[in-house]
Amino acid sequence: MREANLSAMTEPLAELTEISSQVEAAVLFDASGAVTAATLPDEAAARVASSARALMESAGQLRDGEITQVEAATGDGSLFVVRDGERLIAAVTGPEPTSGLVFYDLKSCLRRAAEKPKPKPKRKSRAKASGTT
Repeated sequence: MREANLSAMTEPLAELTEISSQVEAAVLFDASGAVTAATLPDEAAARVASSARALMESAGQLRDGEITQVEAATGDGSLFVVRDGERLIAAVTGPEPTSGLVFYDLKSCLRRAAEKPKPKPKRKSRAKASGTT
């Protein structure tokens, strides 16, 4: 069951990196920092999730209310973090990304990850008898 769930979580990340040329890597994780899917190796994904979680917590100390998105930019690139309830996504981009577009893509990815996987349609048998001889 875990493998099917992991696959369902990985699909939105694959779609994200396909449609968003600015996203170099992405990590889905929960509020505790546990990685649920990533486009990075495990160790790197855990570091990104930990950094993103710390960034959200720090931003939360500066403002009242729940922080739902943050961008941290450097000359080399940006780290984007988006929260939707207990689910979070972090993405790494190159320099000067189109922030609004990246945030939109990350929010869409979180929504897709939250959806229950749709069952695959059963294949129809091609071995039907034809009436000709």
